[in-house]
Amino acid sequence: MVQLNETHDPERRSWVVSANDAGADFPIQNLPLCVFRTAERGPRGGVGIGDQIFDLKAALDAGLFSGAAAQAAEAGSAQTLNELMAMGPRYSSALRSRVSEILAVGPVAGAAKDLAEKILVPMAGAQLELPVFTRSFTDFSCSMNHMRRMGGGNVRPVFMQLPVGYHGRASSLRVSGAPVVRPTGQFSGTNGSAAYGPEPSMDFELELGAYVGTPNAIGEPVPISKASNHIFGFTLVNDWSARGIQIFESALGPFLGKSFLTTVSPWIVTQEALAPFRVPAAKRAESEIPVPQHLGDDNDQREGGIDLELSTYLQTERMRREGRAPERIVHSNFAEIYWTFAQMLAHHTSNGCNLEAGDLLASGTVSGTPDDAKGCLMEINGRGQTPLRLQNGETRLWLEDGDEISFRARASRSGFVSIGFGPCDGRVLPGKAMRR
Repeated sequence: MVQLNETHDPERRSWVVSANDAGADFPIQNLPLCVFRTAERGPRGGVGIGDQIFDLKAALDAGLFSGAAAQAAEAGSAQTLNELMAMGPRYSSALRSRVSEILAVGPVAGAAKDLAEKILVPMAGAQLELPVFTRSFTDFSCSMNHMRRMGGGNVRPVFMQLPVGYHGRASSLRVSGAPVVRPTGQFSGTNGSAAYGPEPSMDFELELGAYVGTPNAIGEPVPISKASNHIFGFTLVNDWSARGIQIFESALGPFLGKSFLTTVSPWIVTQEALAPFRVPAAKRAESEIPVPQHLGDDNDQREGGIDLELSTYLQTERMRREGRAPERIVHSNFAEIYWTFAQMLAHHTSNGCNLEAGDLLASGTVSGTPDDAKGCLMEINGRGQTPLRLQNGETRLWLEDGDEISFRARASRSGFVSIGFGPCDGRVLPGKAMRR
């Protein structure tokens, strides 16, 4: 696991004033990565600081980097972050250390502040892109609470023996803010026969994603003791679910009920940024099957969890017309997840499957024990039985056209500066019927 260093210092402050605001997602202790474009220039890599983006290419051209940090900044200046991610943690750590030094109040700040107009871009004037080119997307289901509620209280023993998952559709990954067109497909009609039309049971799934950094060769499994070293960083994921289509086709697992679109945040919070918020992996009950030997590691059990609060907000069309703010409908914590990301990655490669830089692994719905920690509508509505009642009097059994779902996340720990993940938003639009 990553060791704490000067970049985590809670006393460190930035000369970018907005980074020091209470509750800021991107204080100097975070420094998440992104890819952005402006009206003047095409896509390139950047670092979030307050309400600004630190332009890596501009800083590189200004001579603010040297050594390993310069090599990392050059790789990170590209149209995707894949090359930087594949270089390994030594380079991304060197980049983080130098960017933190440049942006911190202190001896280096003078020269950087003089160049501020060249190296800082207001987020409000930038368009954020997908930060990586993802060849493969795998969605796991690693929450015991989610599995129990979805199974009516029953959990199959295989869930406790391995982190179950399926291969998703990388081509339909979209960045936060992209519209979510309601899918059209087959589902069970009122008389039990197959019906075809717009999905009647549209749902969201609150998830955390991990991007693979260092790849592994085909035929070479990654041992659990080294799996965490292959994870570059984390992002928010909404694996939208067409429940009607999904249930109808479920004989062979997820397919069209999942492949129509998955929303991801444009920001990647690195492993190093999350180091202060590591906690022990969730404990198993004595009655449950022990962790399999090839997925058990003392260090991972000690630090494989993440104390990360995850929230889902819903804003309906009526709420927007009335000027009402989005309403929080889910508040869970990733610390309750049953399988760690290291276990997910080790299991994924255990058959010799090769993972590449930029591959995305998602946790599956992150659901907690409390009632307000149910991570999708299917849990909230008791598998389609009881509608969610909103504060303005509206109800939702499933998402309606015009509904917008927003995910937020925050890692906090006493003695450290809390950090956020930025937005993961999507609004449901009417479906498009297939032409004959």
